[in-house]
Amino acid sequence: MRIPFFNKKAKKQRYTIAFYNLENLFDPERNTSTLDRDYTPNGLKKWTPERYHRKLSKLAKTIAKIGEEGHQYPPVLIGVAEAENKSVLRDLLDTQPMDDLDYDFIHFDSPDERGIDTGLIFRKKFFKVLHAEPLALMVNNPGGIRDTTRDILYVKGELNKEVVHIFVNHWPSRRDGDIETEYKRIVAAKQIIEKVQEIKLSEVDPNILVMGDFNDDPSSTSVELLSQDAGLYNSMKSLHIPNSKGTSIYNMKWNLFDQILISNSFFNYVKNTHSFDSAAIYDHKSLKEKEGKYRGTPYRTFVSHRYMGGYSDHFPVYAVFTLNS
Repeated sequence: MRIPFFNKKAKKQRYTIAFYNLENLFDPERNTSTLDRDYTPNGLKKWTPERYHRKLSKLAKTIAKIGEEGHQYPPVLIGVAEAENKSVLRDLLDTQPMDDLDYDFIHFDSPDERGIDTGLIFRKKFFKVLHAEPLALMVNNPGGIRDTTRDILYVKGELNKEVVHIFVNHWPSRRDGDIETEYKRIVAAKQIIEKVQEIKLSEVDPNILVMGDFNDDPSSTSVELLSQDAGLYNSMKSLHIPNSKGTSIYNMKWNLFDQILISNSFFNYVKNTHSFDSAAIYDHKSLKEKEGKYRGTPYRTFVSHRYMGGYSDHFPVYAVFTLNS
């Protein structure tokens, strides 16, 4: 028996938004203005064009599949960290299968001394850029000298004609100790809070997406500040299990530094708007070490200076949204 047309349920339109730390995506060319000597053919890591293109291929295949569990379409927005320059992002987009998906990207060079920046990759069919700028993160080291860390990338655009405000982050590392460097990440959180408050002066209930490698877990003071003072919902918070689940691992303890936070406007279910559906870590078996002590952890490109030939030292994360019809 045929079901009358008016009784059929409309097919849901789902869209995936992702974030991925690409683990030092450098080209093999020497850049004298940054500390990239290790990532050259004669450098410590023997970073040859062959190794570079092998990594591009692995990353492109991974990005195109993020969120495949929820629906078959590749992400419409991907925030990235640790991209050296525009050239590496262009090379990534020109690599199969991303080259067939009509992606473009936004990138600004940051003052990071290693030359690793954030960027936003987007499918032009679904996203239109209205404005983009780097937000300089002004933090000092204990001696009073500026920490030339990554900028925060801010992008305002239209996702399926709905205005969204996106912040892509790679906050200062814990290299000198998590407690000792915590103040830097709190400064980063406060900068985003200030920008969100500015946006709210001109828009009622704006759509905010804050994604990135925060170098802090969901329960850390800096990330909690984003939730409390910017009114954001952390879609990743329930996914962190220190003993068994996260996006990166250090001293055999899982961290969930990679997160996506969203404004409460994504819970409104109004026609022609996007509503939050679900969030997850994309930890497909292909991205994991397959044996030994580190079995199940991210399959990295390098461990120290030893070439492993993997993808990244982080798993990507993603959130799925439904376009209400």
